[in-house]
Amino acid sequence: MTASKLYILDTNVLLHDPKCLYEFKEQDIAIPMTVLEELDDIKDRKKTVAQEARAAIRAIDQIISTAKDTSEITKGVQITIPGTIETTHKLGKLSIFPDHELTRGQGFLPISSNKDNHIINCALHLQATNPHRHIILVTKDINMRLKALGAGLKRVEDYRTDQLVSDIELLPAGHHHLEGKFWDRVEQVESYQEGSHTYHRIDRSLLPNTYPCEYIFDDSEDFCARVVSVSDESVVLQDLGFEHLMQQNCWGIEPINIQQAFAMSAVLDPDLDLVILNGAAGSGKTLIALACALEMVIEQRRYNKIIVTRSTPPVAEDIGFLPGTEEEKMTPWLSAIQDNLEAMHEHDERPQSSVKYAIEKANIQFKSLNFIRGRSIQEAIVLLDETQNLTPSQLKTIITRCGKGSKIICLGNLAQIDSNYLTPLTSGLTYIVERFKNYEGASNVHLEGIFRSRLAEYAEEHL
Repeated sequence: MTASKLYILDTNVLLHDPKCLYEFKEQDIAIPMTVLEELDDIKDRKKTVAQEARAAIRAIDQIISTAKDTSEITKGVQITIPGTIETTHKLGKLSIFPDHELTRGQGFLPISSNKDNHIINCALHLQATNPHRHIILVTKDINMRLKALGAGLKRVEDYRTDQLVSDIELLPAGHHHLEGKFWDRVEQVESYQEGSHTYHRIDRSLLPNTYPCEYIFDDSEDFCARVVSVSDESVVLQDLGFEHLMQQNCWGIEPINIQQAFAMSAVLDPDLDLVILNGAAGSGKTLIALACALEMVIEQRRYNKIIVTRSTPPVAEDIGFLPGTEEEKMTPWLSAIQDNLEAMHEHDERPQSSVKYAIEKANIQFKSLNFIRGRSIQEAIVLLDETQNLTPSQLKTIITRCGKGSKIICLGNLAQIDSNYLTPLTSGLTYIVERFKNYEGASNVHLEGIFRSRLAEYAEEHL
């Protein structure tokens, strides 16, 4: 029996999720030859997405290799999940369509060297020759979706299988404000001391939707706490103290508002392995992360070095073969770090010497994402900037590089996505915020307020 739907996959879908071939259940999938050519072109480039291209090619080969003859490849080969004999539901078939054989016809887009048009024309041809099936083009490219609809394709969709939240407003903020005074609500509490910290065990009904490492505060400017653990019956809070939080000082930087105080507390917390700071431009993400990192490496000597990296448009582009060290080539992309170092030392007698001292003393290394793969980073703080431009797969690769004694700080702003096939809902930043929500070794803090300048604040709110 033929499946009612036939999905045509664009290249960016396979790069975004190489395992997407197993996500369409009983429906069939067609991959245009143009997509294979694009994957072949990408797999040998020194780009972060090259690994995703190779993984997608291997997944396609694993399915196609079971074909009995070449005619079965164009008709469709049964998809089976590697390592399994039977599945709870039967998957569809995968076929490769020779779209390069299509000639320009009525209703087709001009082909020339435009590969998007090749893929759209493939979908249009299949729609015309299969009137009883729903032909659906799946692409992460918004403009390609518009072109396909304009060319007459009836159904075009974004790939949303790995989308964890339906609305970006539902993303956890990492902190929760309670109206009034918190202790007025509490009838029973078990308080105890461990070392220099005070903990309170309260009934779960007081904070029914809380999760580990969420920060709680009220209107009293007295109560501030971090959720340590959550069970069905109770919640354990670590009492932080409002004044103590607001008096934190790292490398001369103090928090301006309570969200920045939470961010500093999370970055400095030795029990947290992953800290995610997200918020608007000018909210202080990079400044706080860098100040805390310098404090922990130089003053506290908890780590040996600071590794700074970020995605370079488009999507971790290769840094090239021109003369210069890796650090020198990455400098233009990491100018935000340099700007913040200069801001922290602007009142020094010799600011440039102070910046140079901080870079050398803290052993700050500027690294390309291309050279993060395969490493095991020990006893280091990793500052990952522009996280919103990375896919979930890329972020997984980077986070799994952190070895013993290392901490990773992810910085990002979902309003500034540069990738042509990522959206706020499918960004790797959104993905890790939701995935690590219940992990006791990770904290997410959404920073509020813009402190860069009056102009930046007005632009963020009105443009």
